[in-house]
Amino acid sequence: MSDYLWFEGIPFPAVGFAKEILQEACHKFVIRDEDTVILTYPKSGTNWLVQMVCLIQTKGNPKWVQSVPVWDRSPWLESEEGYKALINKEGPRLISSHLPFHLFPKSFFSSKAKVIYIIRNPRDILVSGYFFWYKTNIVKNPESLRTYFEWFLKGNVPYGSWFEHICAWLSMRERDNFLLLSYEDMKKDTKSTIMKICDFLGKKLEPDEMDMVVKHSSFEAMKENNMSNFSLIPEDMITNGLVLLRKGTTGDWKNHFTVAQAEVFDKVFQEKMAGFPTGLFPWE
Repeated sequence: MSDYLWFEGIPFPAVGFAKEILQEACHKFVIRDEDTVILTYPKSGTNWLVQMVCLIQTKGNPKWVQSVPVWDRSPWLESEEGYKALINKEGPRLISSHLPFHLFPKSFFSSKAKVIYIIRNPRDILVSGYFFWYKTNIVKNPESLRTYFEWFLKGNVPYGSWFEHICAWLSMRERDNFLLLSYEDMKKDTKSTIMKICDFLGKKLEPDEMDMVVKHSSFEAMKENNMSNFSLIPEDMITNGLVLLRKGTTGDWKNHFTVAQAEVFDKVFQEKMAGFPTGLFPWE
C-alpha cells in the first residue's frame, strides 16, 4: 500500500510520478499552439474522450486505437513516462492531464492550444474512484466506501478536491480555446458530442466516418480493446484485477450511497458550487 506523493499541496499517486518531473511538467513544460489537451478530474471519462479524439483524427479508422496503447496516443503530462514522451514529440501533440488549474503549465494561458474539459457528477466519480483505486497499489487504499466518502469530501484523494478542480477550470469556460463537455451528455447523445468536438477542433467527418467513430468509441468496443482498457498495466501496480472500464453508466452512486451520505453530499455541493448557474451541471 502506497500513500501519496504530495506536490504543492496536491496528493498524486505514489507510483509513476516523481517530484522532479512534476516540477518540470508544471513549471517549465511548453504547451504549443497546435497542441490539444484533454483535461479532467480523474474518473470523469478521460479515456473515452481520448478514444473519441483519436478516432476523429483518423476519420473513424480504428487501426491506431487498436494498435497503440492509450497512454502513447495521448501521453499523461504529469506522469514520468508521459512527460518524457511529450518533450520529444514533434508536431501537434495530444496530451492528457488531470492537473488542477494552479499547477497547469503557465505557457498554456498565452497559447492557442485547445483544451477539452469534461465534468461528471461527482457522486459517480466518488463511487467509480473507490472501485478503481482500491484495486491498485498506486495510492492509499480506502478500506471501505464510508472511508473513501470522507476522504473525497476533504480532497484527500488523488489530485485533491473535485470541487476546487472544477471551480478553477470552469473559470475558463468562456474562452474560445476551451471546450466544456459533460460525461452525462456524452452518454445521452454521443453523436452530438462528437460533432461538438469536431467543430472545436476544426475537423469534418462524413456520415460513414461518424458512424465508425461512434462504433469504436463505444463502451463495449473499448472494454474489448486491450489498448484502451488498461489490461497492459504491469502486475506490480495492481493487486486484484484492475478494471478501468467498470460500468460506464450514470447514476450508479444511487446504488452505493446511504440516505445520510446523499444528504451530506448535497449540502457540500450546494455550498461549494453556489457561484455557478445550475444549468451548467446536467446531473443536478
